[in-house]
Amino acid sequence: MIAPTQKTLGAWRLVLASLVSFALGCGIAQAPIKDTQKIAATPQNGQFSIVSRAGDPVGDVTPVYLSVANGTSVNRKINPSQIFALDSNGDRVAPLPPAEAARQAGGAGALKAALVSGAVGGVAGAAVGTGLGAAAGAIIGEPVTALAIGGATGAGAGIYDTVGRGQDQAYYQANTQIDALAIPAADVHQDFTVSGYVFFPKGNYSDIVMLLTNAETGNTEIIKQPWR
Repeated sequence: MIAPTQKTLGAWRLVLASLVSFALGCGIAQAPIKDTQKIAATPQNGQFSIVSRAGDPVGDVTPVYLSVANGTSVNRKINPSQIFALDSNGDRVAPLPPAEAARQAGGAGALKAALVSGAVGGVAGAAVGTGLGAAAGAIIGEPVTALAIGGATGAGAGIYDTVGRGQDQAYYQANTQIDALAIPAADVHQDFTVSGYVFFPKGNYSDIVMLLTNAETGNTEIIKQPWR
């Protein structure tokens, strides 16, 4: 058996560092909701206006952009948990809390992208590990030893672990973006506009229903908007 030299070990460190850096870069997915321009509702005199646009599903989540504008003198309060989608039976479907929407969107959308872009795990990781021997041999011009083969196996496992960190990063990005974009609980004063996303389980819906609180009377007002 040929003993590893300092040149051998140095080359392996270089190869491993390069692969880990590559996997870290590939394992981070983009935020799941596309950053596109949205039109805000414009206050109309004497009316409470609403604009809604359903986006493409992200995993098992359908994001819906909402923008409301108060053209009346009465303050209204928005509660995101009181915004519903109506299914084909006319039943109300509650929105997903942002944290759950992030989990599902990051898990099936951004997270899937991280796994695909990382593309190093299981059999792929083993293939990369095997390929390390040839790469190191080319760099150092020396035969690959048993120690090198062990290093290749470890490298495959290390890259697989890097993709796992990519999964965590994908979820973190989804969570950060969804929190930032979700429609807030807010008072909508006269001539104010409030905009943001609400998130529903993926499905077939006919309408959006919002329950607003009249700040003067405390009564609930219902606004219904076709799903589109």
